[in-house]
Amino acid sequence: MHVLSVSSLKGGVGKTTVSLGLASAAFAKGLRTLVVDLDTQCDASTGLGAIGEFETTVVDVIKRPVHGVVHKAILPSTWNKSQPSRIDVMVGEPLASAYDSPHPSLHDLWKLEHALSVVEDDYDLVIIDTPPSLNGLTRSAWAASDRVLLVAEPGIFAVGGVRRAMQAVDEVHDQLNHRLALAGVVLNRVNAAFTEHEFRQTELAQIVTDALLPISFPERAAVQQAQGAARPIHSWPGEAAAEISANFDRLLDLIQTSLTEVARKRRRGRTARRAPEAAVKQSFFRRKKKGD
Repeated sequence: MHVLSVSSLKGGVGKTTVSLGLASAAFAKGLRTLVVDLDTQCDASTGLGAIGEFETTVVDVIKRPVHGVVHKAILPSTWNKSQPSRIDVMVGEPLASAYDSPHPSLHDLWKLEHALSVVEDDYDLVIIDTPPSLNGLTRSAWAASDRVLLVAEPGIFAVGGVRRAMQAVDEVHDQLNHRLALAGVVLNRVNAAFTEHEFRQTELAQIVTDALLPISFPERAAVQQAQGAARPIHSWPGEAAAEISANFDRLLDLIQTSLTEVARKRRRGRTARRAPEAAVKQSFFRRKKKGD
């Protein structure tokens, strides 16, 4: 089982859209997929057909990540009706914001990792839709992840936000989870006819270099329509949906390639010395990944 966090530092960039698009690509590919909805907007849950009130949610998992609670918080997506693949969702909850502390304890950071160890053999891929911040929920997701995909839009604040997020990935890699690595940065809501978007995309490429993935996503009504109908984008009719679906297939292929590579620390001019407590923190890593 591999775990991917989809993250951003800014809300409204389409992070959940990318999470659902990757889930759709994995579903179409026949991968047993779990989407963990940590974003307190809970849009990933809605897009996967988990609508309404639920007895057990991701909040209960955060509070008590034991076998019974974890399984009760996971529901089959309504997408499963369209084809004989498997995609489930760990249902989101707005009250999860109460656990999104800027200064989480080490114990709290490992709770999601412990929860995923319960379903280690049930899924091929776990996609975690994180909140748009670097607080406790996002860091707990990264502690449980193999890769982080950063989502940005080509705006004036993109460069600074992506740089801070990349630095944070390095910190979590050094201090908490040595398996963690950056899968890349993907641009969403790109308007090729907008000169400002072209300029910002070039600017970002010059700064993050090879971390910027060679795939971007334009704004398309088909994406919103599919999400509103709680259907995978791969099942939505029309040329626009087919174009977006093909891009998500390519993105998933790039991420799967990244997942087969050994996580490497990106130095970027910083000292190679590791914090003394790093080895101690790493000993908390519970889940044994296949291939280790």
